[in-house]
Amino acid sequence: MLSFEMSSEELLAYQGTNPRPADFDEFWEKGLVELAGTDPETEFAPATDFPLPFAKAEHLYFTGTGGYRVHAKVIRPANPEGPAVLMFHGYGGEQPNWVDLLPYAARGFTVAALDVREQVGYRSDTQQPNSFSLRNHLVEGLDGGPEALLYRHVFLDTRRLADIIGALPEVDAARIGTTGWSQGGGLSLVTAALTPTIKYTASVFPFLADYQRAWELNLDKGPYNEITTWFKKRDPRHLREQEVFTTLGYIDLQHLAGRVRAEVTLYSGLEDQTCPPSTQYAVYNKLTGPKQHRTYPDLGHDDLPGAHDEIFQLLSQKL
Repeated sequence: MLSFEMSSEELLAYQGTNPRPADFDEFWEKGLVELAGTDPETEFAPATDFPLPFAKAEHLYFTGTGGYRVHAKVIRPANPEGPAVLMFHGYGGEQPNWVDLLPYAARGFTVAALDVREQVGYRSDTQQPNSFSLRNHLVEGLDGGPEALLYRHVFLDTRRLADIIGALPEVDAARIGTTGWSQGGGLSLVTAALTPTIKYTASVFPFLADYQRAWELNLDKGPYNEITTWFKKRDPRHLREQEVFTTLGYIDLQHLAGRVRAEVTLYSGLEDQTCPPSTQYAVYNKLTGPKQHRTYPDLGHDDLPGAHDEIFQLLSQKL
């Protein structure tokens, strides 16, 4: 337990290391204005390969910032009860299979699973089939400044998905929840931070937080080790170190945590060397609303026993 980390007492008080840019709030308000000015060109297409007798499976396409065409899977129940769940996948992975969405649809919930741009396995006809990149998304765009960061666009994609699903006639926009593991855990919190109407979030060992702390731990674990690789290739003498971490601060989840209005349940393995516990506590300690923290002392970036089932039950109860 905590074999490489701060003590439990230190974690409970930890407020993060990575610098917060002075214009952080203005940066994200500007991004939201840009998003609002981008025509979503929303399209729902039937998923003819996955017919259901009690719900409708669809492919959702929308345009995000930068003109990128984004994809998500959506299941809409025949007898909707009003709530919706937004799901986000892990880093470099793909969205869940259709069958993974069925428990929520069976509950009467609309459910949508986002394909993170540049990580997707599903491509539309207008996209190049081999245009995705692997394992450099954290630092992609870093040389171009904060507005060029790939994750700036991904964060705004989560808000667009929430807006589209929340506007469906069968969905009560005040009863939307978000969930995911690792990158998905981070994006589930990002959605809540950028969409004040999100009601509940279940986030499992969130990635995308406190980059300087993760780098200083020097665990040489992906994906945070992309920062070390970037320095080796771009700035081997670390002449730009302060600039780099300040730029990454614009997409640091801990700095968005104060905007979250949703109730949050956070899950952490205290031996997690992929998303170190201190980076997660930096986020949790800055959440100002109702929150709970489920900790697993002997587990790391693992399949946390019971978490999947509990998250389904919590979303069913909270929404």
